[in-house]
Amino acid sequence: MRQILSFLFFLSFVYTLAGAQTKVPYKNASLPVEARVKDLLQRMTVEEKAGQLNQIVGDLLTGPSSGNAGWQSKIKLIKEGKVGSMLNVVGATNTRAVQEIALKESRLGIPVIFGYDVIHGYKTIFPIPLAEACSWDIPQMEINAAIAAKETAAAGVHWTFAPMCDISNDPRWGRVMEGIGEDPWYGGLVSAARVKGLQGNLDPDHILACLKHYVGYGNVEAGKEYNRTDMSRVELWNKYLPPFKAAIEAGAATVMNGFNTFEGTPVSASKYLVTDVLKKKWGFKGFLVSDWNSFGEMINWGYASDQKDVAYKAFSAGSMMDMETQAMVEYIPLLIKEGKIKMAELDEAVGRILYYKFKLGLFDGQHRFTDPKRESASLFTEENRQQALKAAKRSVVLLKNNQQTLPLNVNSKKIALIGFYARSKNDLFDFWVAQGDSSQAVSLYEGMMRRFGENKISYSDGYRADASTNEHLINEAVANAASADVVVLNIGLSGKLAGEDRSLAYPEIPEGQIALLKALKKTGKQIITVVSAGRPLVLTPIQDLSDAILYTWILGTENGNAVAQILAGDENPSGKTVLSFPYAVGQIPVYYNHFNTGRPSTTDGQGNWYSRYRDIPNKPLYPFGYGLSYTHFSYGNLSLSSNVKQRGKALQVKVTLSNDGAYDGEEVVQLYIQDVVANIVRPVKELKAFQKVLLKKGEQKTLVFTLGDQELSYYNAEGNPVLEPGRFKVFVGGNSQEVLEQSFELK
Repeated sequence: MRQILSFLFFLSFVYTLAGAQTKVPYKNASLPVEARVKDLLQRMTVEEKAGQLNQIVGDLLTGPSSGNAGWQSKIKLIKEGKVGSMLNVVGATNTRAVQEIALKESRLGIPVIFGYDVIHGYKTIFPIPLAEACSWDIPQMEINAAIAAKETAAAGVHWTFAPMCDISNDPRWGRVMEGIGEDPWYGGLVSAARVKGLQGNLDPDHILACLKHYVGYGNVEAGKEYNRTDMSRVELWNKYLPPFKAAIEAGAATVMNGFNTFEGTPVSASKYLVTDVLKKKWGFKGFLVSDWNSFGEMINWGYASDQKDVAYKAFSAGSMMDMETQAMVEYIPLLIKEGKIKMAELDEAVGRILYYKFKLGLFDGQHRFTDPKRESASLFTEENRQQALKAAKRSVVLLKNNQQTLPLNVNSKKIALIGFYARSKNDLFDFWVAQGDSSQAVSLYEGMMRRFGENKISYSDGYRADASTNEHLINEAVANAASADVVVLNIGLSGKLAGEDRSLAYPEIPEGQIALLKALKKTGKQIITVVSAGRPLVLTPIQDLSDAILYTWILGTENGNAVAQILAGDENPSGKTVLSFPYAVGQIPVYYNHFNTGRPSTTDGQGNWYSRYRDIPNKPLYPFGYGLSYTHFSYGNLSLSSNVKQRGKALQVKVTLSNDGAYDGEEVVQLYIQDVVANIVRPVKELKAFQKVLLKKGEQKTLVFTLGDQELSYYNAEGNPVLEPGRFKVFVGGNSQEVLEQSFELK
């Protein structure tokens, strides 16, 4: 009997070994990914390869089991191997149903990548990215992105189209809310943190990041969406490319082409940007995807004649996956047949996409992204909400605080809370909220009731949903204010006006809200103005009407709790602006890292003309890096380790920071440089380091910064770093204008 069992075991082993040896290599999870990609490419038809470059939209409201004609045509394409990715199919059940079709009913069983716009949270909504950047809290940004990734992955999605790495100086552009502000160095740190948070090690709790919009889209003419851009290569390399480079170095898997142009060419067809810079100079190994129909829009630009020309020009430049145009899947086989595109080029592009499908484990039947129980347990958890609350509090910027109006005395004040947006949850959310539900968010009204108590709060609208007002609403608000000790007025713009296709010619406080504020000012009560908006607004008209101004952006799920706790002093605000606030619309674009010009913007004292406005100041109302605290910080003793820096050696910069106010608080200490004379004109200031420091009241610390060759270099028009000898200035302070100064020579 023992001999028979041994023989049967031997036969089983032989059959198992034979099965392993005959298993199709690309389906063998024990092989290296590169070997699996190579094997699969050899088995694919040209049509199937072109299919991997095709991304089509699904439907959030219907699914593969709905039976509608649109879905049936999409299922047919999937079965034919002509879909590489799908947009807007979410939920573990829905994505699994589609994936089963791809894995089991297509010829080679190539899975689909599901993509979705998760810009600042999937179900738990975090502050808009611009607000988050104002926290200057890089570790928290990585945590925020990781939570968004975990919720997204649990919902069956593998890929998000974030972070946005566009530098922009123009608050007229609605998409500034998605971005990183006006500084390329700081923007690189933020972009890299978001990539790391989203991707992790591409384990089951993380997803693919996508850098957008490559590149220069933040410079759209007149702040209008989908508009042209035009810049020199010097500006491209020194201002717009650095955040993308930092994010690529952080491991970003994918990049999205922008809608804009560069040197007269739609960026999707720019061989210089895509092949020469991204692939060759930076060694990017991931894959590119167009923005929605941006390949097809080359026809609208007048750059391509038809869909076939679109496919040829985009692919020849090095672009790959086609979002919604479907030009690639239709015309790549024909272009191969005509010899205009080589098979090796197609394999190289398709191989990049397949690589990440293998890396995500999509070929191996794990369905790790399609577990409904995991999805239910992962979304909108209390832990996630607590992190969203923390992120929201750290994103708030205190712009004005006359005579310590804030924080409020919780025990003795009766508060008149005024403003339609304080109670409107529908206006709390912006264009990009994924699966967030505004009814689950906390309004300012709810947050203040919870924090101060119902007997302390009296509420009135003051204005309508469209921000207009009338005599009745104003009178009601004035009566409310007259019976209170202090007024908290919530004004600004609805979140609905933030995001794609939300450009505004006048990013200003609406006239109705200003009329309301003027009427409230006449009551003689202290007025705390809470401004909600997805971009910097012109605040000049409300500056003298407000005793305190708290800029709260669009803070997401925990908005009300965060703002209430800041008002109460439970949290000392520490946010700093990352986009300058204009004094007037006509000043746009206004930014700190501008150039001197031939007649610099400060007078020489001799009455000579200089670069200026005659009717408004040159400086912004609030500069880059600006933000107050409930305490007061003093700077002193700025010193350098030497007044001469040698190439290859570091220079130390020291400064003393003192908290001489009445509260513990955090300060963002910022270090800027100026390259005084160079072979190209350099900005008047460039941020090169910062430290966010917590000091207890009465505490003092000496902070040390290090400047090396990299911090003192710039890029030439070829994208090569240049380090030139000469004089440099060093500035350290709490914002880009109020700084201490020293200088040294680089030799």
